[in-house]
Amino acid sequence: VQLQASGGGLVQAGGSLRLSCAASGRTFSIYGMGWFRQAPGKEREFVAAISWSGGSSYYADSVKGRFTISRDNAKNTVYLQMSSLEPEDTAVYFCARRRNGYGGTSYYASEYNYWGQGTLVTVSS
Repeated sequence: VQLQASGGGLVQAGGSLRLSCAASGRTFSIYGMGWFRQAPGKEREFVAAISWSGGSSYYADSVKGRFTISRDNAKNTVYLQMSSLEPEDTAVYFCARRRNGYGGTSYYASEYNYWGQGTLVTVSS
């Protein structure tokens, strides 16, 4: 399984970006997916997660109301729409796939066993 994240870049505070994560393999649709981020000098933190069906999602308090996670199982892709970006959102963003199929949402990094390479988001003030 390979996860390829893209869509990062430089944006001004208040702006928007949409991240994409394309997954290889035929079983993408049965796995929950998540987005995590790591800012310079900080530990990796949970951002958002979506269930295998797309029917449920969960967000970190810091991004709730500003970010939206979604998925297109026909395209093997999960998205993270980010709006009202703040300088504090600056980080490398990683997508990840849950370890077990047919799972719901999870904010524990240990429950994800495949990770993308990360895409850098820089928000200027």
